[in-house]
Amino acid sequence: MFFLMSQWWRQTVVGLPVTFWYLWTASLINRIGAVGQLYLGVYLLSVRHFDAAYAGLVIGLGGAGTALGALPGGILADRWGRRPTMLAAGIPAAITMLVLGHATGRTSILVLATLLGVFLGAVRPAFTASIIDVVSVEDRSRALNLNYWAFNLGSGAAALLAGVLVRMEPALLFAVNAGGLLFSTLLLAWKVPETRPATAATTAKPTGLGVVARDRVFMTFVVLAMLGWTMIETNKILPAALTDDGLDVTSYGQVIVVNMALIVIGQLFLLRLTDHRRREHVLAASAVVTGLGFGLVPFADTLWAYAFTVAVWTSGEMLMTVANSALTVKLAPPEARGRYQGVFSFGLTAAMFVGPALGGLIAGRFGPDILWVSVFGLGLLLAAAHLAAGPPQNRRLTQLLPASETGTPARSSCRDETGTAA
Repeated sequence: MFFLMSQWWRQTVVGLPVTFWYLWTASLINRIGAVGQLYLGVYLLSVRHFDAAYAGLVIGLGGAGTALGALPGGILADRWGRRPTMLAAGIPAAITMLVLGHATGRTSILVLATLLGVFLGAVRPAFTASIIDVVSVEDRSRALNLNYWAFNLGSGAAALLAGVLVRMEPALLFAVNAGGLLFSTLLLAWKVPETRPATAATTAKPTGLGVVARDRVFMTFVVLAMLGWTMIETNKILPAALTDDGLDVTSYGQVIVVNMALIVIGQLFLLRLTDHRRREHVLAASAVVTGLGFGLVPFADTLWAYAFTVAVWTSGEMLMTVANSALTVKLAPPEARGRYQGVFSFGLTAAMFVGPALGGLIAGRFGPDILWVSVFGLGLLLAAAHLAAGPPQNRRLTQLLPASETGTPARSSCRDETGTAA
């Protein structure tokens, strides 16, 4: 047992550079402190006593700001640098969060929530690009997987902390969140140097996002990733299914904790199962498993049955996250890494609105069962689309990586890029 644990430790944690761990620590602090972001809806409804429609609009505009902020954030990360972009957006985000906690007018809250989203969205491409910059090619999937693990671990801690703070003093939600944003940003300023590749500053073209938009292989991947994440985001409609079966709406929190627990436990081990498999096969499997999890919802009528459906689609989510992270990294040329991350982040953030909005529309008009059957059908279609998109992606990978990252013949990296031996 000790040997197995030590082997797992070496394969999962050992060998990553110190700079990565400062980035990882900043990510964990950021998420633990994200109590205001997590409980904004609760605050608006139960503390400020706004109506549900207004609270939804605030959260929606904040999310839209996050999606939009990712695009200029990616451009600045490439043209200006990772470090200045994170600092220039992170500090205003902390200030905006603090001011949001003291805002009283409807319009001012809407404006501040949107601005906060823009600042938070602008940080993401630069932060992810920094992780990719500082770790070696073979360790990138592992590093991004560890960061995703920290994100979920921190989110779980934030949920517990937010519940305590909202009972003590609701204003503390925003003060603690602002403090977490500021502290994580200062940690990045203190310990993380500029990581942008030296060639990126001289080779980056002044075409903004055009270089990404013209990349058909990558844009196809982004669309498929967005549709996959749209499936996952339909979990926001699960409370309607729970109440239809006579369960209390608060039971949603009890079943969704399965999602967080599985990710925190399983994500550290999953990479070993997927690292040497073809990415399109992993993505196709993730789409089928995710669709199956939601497709089982009409057959669930107890808390345990719903928890099982969550466990199934969470397994698909973990597979999807691992494969998406790897492909996003590998398909982006170094000189446009920030912009590629920005467009990918925009796609995933957009799915956070498309999923609940479209899911709610289908459930409201045709009934929840039709929604879950539709999600299962979408999963099957996505699986076929991923398999079809695989060969062009693999051809691109064999062209990109050797020339831009390693300088070695394409043959040397075929196993890592296509999942098959040369």
